[in-house]
Formats: sequence, structure tokens, C-alpha cells
Amino acid sequence: MFLKRLERRKNGKGHTYWALVESYRTSKGSRHRVVAYLGELKKSEQSGWAQLGRRLNGQARLQPSLFDPPHFDDPSDDEPVLVKLKDIQLDRLRDFGDVWLALGLWRLLKLDALLSERMPRGDEDVPWPAVAAILTLARFCEPSSELHIADTWYRRTALDDLLGVSVEQVHTRRLYEGLDQLLPHKETIEKHLKERLGDLFDLKYDLLLYDVTSTYFEGECKSNPMAKRGYSRDNRPDCPQVCIGLVVTTDGIPLGYEVFDGNKHDAKTVEEIVNAMEKKYGKVNRVWVMDRGMVSEKNLKFLREREGSYIVGTPKAMLRQFEQHLTNKDWHEVQAGVEVKPVPGPEGDETFILARSADRREKEKAMHERFVERMEKNLQKLQAGAACGRLKDEAVAHQRWGRLKERYWRAAAGFEVKIAAIPNPTGKARMSITWTRNVRWGEWNALSEGCYLLRTNLNDLDPATLWKRYIQLTEAEWAFRITKDELKIRPIWHQKKDRVLAHILVCFLAYVLWKTLAQWMGGARLGDAPRTLVEEFAKIKSGDVVLNAQRASGRENHIRVRCVTTPDRAQKVLLHRLGLTLPQRLRTIEEVAQM
Repeated sequence: MFLKRLERRKNGKGHTYWALVESYRTSKGSRHRVVAYLGELKKSEQSGWAQLGRRLNGQARLQPSLFDPPHFDDPSDDEPVLVKLKDIQLDRLRDFGDVWLALGLWRLLKLDALLSERMPRGDEDVPWPAVAAILTLARFCEPSSELHIADTWYRRTALDDLLGVSVEQVHTRRLYEGLDQLLPHKETIEKHLKERLGDLFDLKYDLLLYDVTSTYFEGECKSNPMAKRGYSRDNRPDCPQVCIGLVVTTDGIPLGYEVFDGNKHDAKTVEEIVNAMEKKYGKVNRVWVMDRGMVSEKNLKFLREREGSYIVGTPKAMLRQFEQHLTNKDWHEVQAGVEVKPVPGPEGDETFILARSADRREKEKAMHERFVERMEKNLQKLQAGAACGRLKDEAVAHQRWGRLKERYWRAAAGFEVKIAAIPNPTGKARMSITWTRNVRWGEWNALSEGCYLLRTNLNDLDPATLWKRYIQLTEAEWAFRITKDELKIRPIWHQKKDRVLAHILVCFLAYVLWKTLAQWMGGARLGDAPRTLVEEFAKIKSGDVVLNAQRASGRENHIRVRCVTTPDRAQKVLLHRLGLTLPQRLRTIEEVAQM
């Protein structure tokens, strides 16, 4: 879901409304539907920031942070000033709202305090915690390369005022060194975030969702031993890649991650990730939820030996072992269009859950029909080529049939094709190609479309609860989609192993900020899609109002006041719902001597 801004004029007056909109898939592509109209969001509604503040440490309000407006007034400076109104200028316009919000989230998570403790100040001109903040905030607000940060993005923002780091001090060499300094603290950061996020949002860690994705490199990456060619989720098998295993809670809050070689199979990562999580957070009886790519008898035995629990998907081929149960009538509806039924395991120590979805059935049915239609059309072309004599070589005909099976693999088993040479040809044809439909394959598809099988050693839970826990695995899938589409973790341009690992760590921190904001928005009933909110805040700027002034003493000078633009009506509504107050000025009044 995401937040959508709606403008309307009524009786000559402009009105701004907000709506929660959900994106869903159809056979004709992605569509949007309104989940709830939020209207103009009355000021009397309770703010999300106040709710969040009361949760933390039992306080009625959080300690002052960047979200609280600073006070710059100097009571000792009460000398009257005359200003020439015709000479007023606006100078040095900078992006403010989005970086102000992101830096506030950074400080809310106390990452600045943690890194200041772990990365003490040395001889460097800029503290390394500040460099880490710049890298993460850039990845959150406008993901791009370190070169773009140094040459374009940082000088366009107001971070030099907020962080006290000048534009001249931000360059690529310092940013690369910041990556090197940040990487050794990965484990400490993960442990800190687990505790901090748990305090903020009252998280539970008994159910862990684990999934693996890949991200590819631009370049050969010969100096990086982890960069290998393997199964690419990005449809880039031509590029080397690394695999990333991510563990999240049921709310999608990240708990930790590990990076693997690009050619490592998903199932071979399970033992390593379980050991890593237990090393960081202790060995307790947690429930692991994983998809069918992780399933192997070795992995399940490993979890059982550690007295661990699991809910996993199974390969599609395993569904055939339960064919007789698909025809039975004892299904239980868990939600509209979804039914489940429990089936005891053969050895009694496991339970299998059969599930079928009406929406999934329609999707798979359409896919099968499309593949069958395309296969028939290409087989007809192959048959026509043999009949007119254009296709004469039997080996070539088999090669073309093999390519068709590879391209339309979903329908390959539905056809039985015979390619044979004609003993005594009388016309142009030198071979015959005949094909028939596999009736048994069609019957199995009609029975199994929309069905899938789950496996668990939690034998005391009802199938509806088990299914609902498994379906939360989509939170891990959404985490990968956010890091790839919103935070641009791919492609990776770094070539050295440590720089690659540090790049992934920065993306992980940016994702933590993203989910923190999403949780906060959810508490304020603003949906859970931060991008719209960040884009609205990015419209808020800071700038210098330059005044040509004359004091009572007769001294003339320029007065430069660094201010924040006044938010529009819609932005004020969002600020109120989040419990935020923008500062009006960023710096005290600066006097510039007139030349």
C-alpha cells in the first residue's frame, strides 16, 4: 500500500485529500484500488509520533532529537534593525525535508551514539560516524554512487548545516574510506538494531522469515572471490553476482543478513545462517519459515537436531504424493479464496499442509493455457516445414523440438512428439512430424492448479495458523524488492570484496530506516509506503534570506538568515500526523560585512 495525494477544487477553494491505495496484479497488468479515504486528516486526530514516544522507555514523550525544532533566538541581540525591503534576496536554496527526516530516523535509532562509541574521533577531519550517516542517508533519499554523492547530491542538500560537515570535506576518497571504517562494526550494529527496534515497536523474535536473493556486478570482479556466476534473480546470468540471505521478523523488520558466494545454492546457506543468528542472539527455540528452495532432508534434520521448529514450502513434484488427498472434500477455508487441509506425515513426526488458492488457480491456469497455445502453434510450424520439404534433417528437427521444450517448459510434458524419416518419399517431404496431447498431464494440471504443499514439525498447531505463518514469508520477499527497486542495491560497481560487503551494509542500514518510517506511518494510519512521504518532504527546502540592513548605530551590513520554507497545507497535515514540527531557522543570524 502507498499514500496518494488527491487535489480537488470545490466552490472555488482548493482541497487536499489523502487516500491509502493498494497495488494488485491482474491479467492485464498492475492496477490500483483505494483501500481507505483518509480525507483532509483533521488536526484533532492523534499523532503517530506521540504514540511512538509513549512506547519507548515508558516516557510520555521522546527525548529531544532532530525532530524537535531548535531554538536560535539570542535574547542579548535586541538592537533594532532597519531593512530595505526592495533589496531582499533568496539565496542558497537546498533540499531539506527529506534529509532532515532521514537524519532524525538515524538519531532515533541511536546509530549516531553507537558509532561514536565504536568509532572514536582520531586525527581525521570528519568523524567517521558522520561519514557513515552521509552514506546511509544518501542511500535512503536518493540512491546512487559515491561519486554522485560527492559531486551532486551532498552539495544540493542542507546536510552541511545539520551535520556540520562542509561540502568541501565530502569527496569520494573520504566516502570510500568511510565504507572501510564501517564494515568491521556490522555485527555490533545488527545487535544494537535488534534491541532498539524491539524497544520501539515491541517486536517478537520467535518466528523468523528467511529468504535468499542475488545482486549482480558490473565488471569482471576478478579481485573478488565471492563474485561468481549462478542462478540470477535479476535475469542477468551473464554477470557475476553475490547472494544475500536475509532474516526478518513477521513485520519485515530486518534481524540480520549474510553474504554468500554468487554460485551457492539456497539450501546450502541454511546451516550457516542459523549458526550466525544463534551466535549473535543465542540458541533458543525459534520457528524458521523458509520457501521450497531451502528445503532438503539434510537441512530439516539439522533443524530438528537443534530442537528447532520449521514451516517450509516443498517442491512442486512432492505434491504428486498427495494426489488422493486433493480430491477429498474435507477442506477448511482460512480466508476468502484460500482453503487448507492437514495430512499426517508418513513417520508421524511431521505434518503436511495442503493449500489451494482460487486466485493462484486462475493464474496457473492462464499460464498453462498460454504455454500450450504457443507450443501448439510452433509445433504446427515445425510440422508444416517438414511437410513442404524445407526441414529435411532429422537431427535438426530434434534440435528445434528441444529448443521448444526449453522455451515452453511448462507445457513440454503435455505433448508427445514423434519425428521419423519417411522410408519411400513421393513428394517434397522427407520426414514426418506428428504429435498428440498427453491426457494424463492435462488431468493432473486441472487437479493441481492453485495447490501447494507445506511441511512442518509443529504438530500441535491448527493448519490455518500454520498457513498464516508461512504466508508471512512475503515480508522477506518485499524486503528484497524494496532494497532493489527503492534503495538501488543493484548493480554493484565496487570490485573489492570488503567494499562490496560495506556497500551491502549501507543498503541494510537504509532499509532499516525505511522500515522504521513504515512502522511509524502505520501507527499514524498513513499506510506503509514511505516513498510518497519522502517525496513530499523533499519539496521542503532551506535557503538564505539576505537582507540589506542598517542598525540604530548607523552601521550597514548584510544579514543572512538561513530559514526553512513554510510547508504547504498537505505537508502540514503529514507533519501533524507524524507529530513533527519543522524548525523555522537553521542558523543564528549571520552578518556579512558590506564591501
